[in-house]
Amino acid sequence: MSPTPAGDRFAGKVALITGAARGQGRSHALRLAAEGADIIAVDACTPIESVSYAMATPEDLASTAREIEDLGRRVVARQTDVRDFGGLRKAVDEGVAELGGLDVAIANAGVWASAPFTEMPDSMYHDGIDIMMHGVYYTCRAAVPHIIDGGRGGSVVITSSVAGMRGFPRQVQYNMAKQAVVGLMRTLANELAPHAIRVNTLHPTTVNTPMVNNPVVRGAFAPGQENPTADDVRDAFAALNLLDVPWIEPEDMASTVAWLTSDEGRYVTGTCLPVDAGFMEKF
Repeated sequence: MSPTPAGDRFAGKVALITGAARGQGRSHALRLAAEGADIIAVDACTPIESVSYAMATPEDLASTAREIEDLGRRVVARQTDVRDFGGLRKAVDEGVAELGGLDVAIANAGVWASAPFTEMPDSMYHDGIDIMMHGVYYTCRAAVPHIIDGGRGGSVVITSSVAGMRGFPRQVQYNMAKQAVVGLMRTLANELAPHAIRVNTLHPTTVNTPMVNNPVVRGAFAPGQENPTADDVRDAFAALNLLDVPWIEPEDMASTVAWLTSDEGRYVTGTCLPVDAGFMEKF
C-alpha cells in the first residue's frame, strides 16, 4: 500500500528511523517522506540466532531508500545494528551532516521470540533486551543531541507494544524491554521539555508485518497445524481485539506517527498512546 500524504507537514525536516528496511519502519519512512521529510534509515539487516523468522536484508533497506528517493526526498541509509552504539552514532552523525539536521527520531527496531521463562536461552533474553531496550536507549543517545542542537524542538517516538502495558507468557524479554522503554520515555519527556522536544511511546496491537505474519508466529496461534496461513490464524488474532480485525496495518501506525511527530501533535508528550483496536480494554 502506498503512503497517503496529508500535505507537506514535514517540509524541511529530517527524521531518523530505526528498523527501516521493512514493516513499520519502512511505512514510517515512506509516510514522512511523502509529507516532505528527508530520512536517515537504519537497519541491521542480518540474521539473529535467537530469532527463528527471516530478518530484513540489505536489499530490503535498499528498496526502502529507492522508494524514498522516488518520492523526491533525500535519504541516508545505513546497515547498522542498534546494539552497536558506536556504529549507530556514526550513522546518525553522517546522516545529520549530509541532510542538515535532525527533527524527529523514531526508535522502532525490534524482534520477537518466544520460550518459557525457565527454558529461555540466554541468547534469546539478551538479544531481546539489547535490541529493544538498550537499542532504544542508544538511538535516543545518538539522536537527541542533534535535535537539541537544531534549536527548533522536535519529537522522539518509541515503538513499545501492548506488551508494554501487560504481561504475556513465554516472552519475558519482550515484555521487559517494552515496559522499560516507557520509563525512558517518561524521563526524557521531563528532561527534554525545556528544549521543546516531545517524547512518547506507541503501544500497538498486532501489526501485519514480517515480524508477526510469518510461519513461526502463526504457528504459535495454530498449535498442531502444519504451515498455517494468515487465513488460518485470522480468527485467533481477531479474538484479541475489541474491533473485529485480526491486526492493523503498518500504514495505520504510520498515520499515527505522522500526526504525533507533526505540529498537529505539538502538545502531546509523556504519553503512552495505544493504537490497539481495543486490545487493552478487552483484556
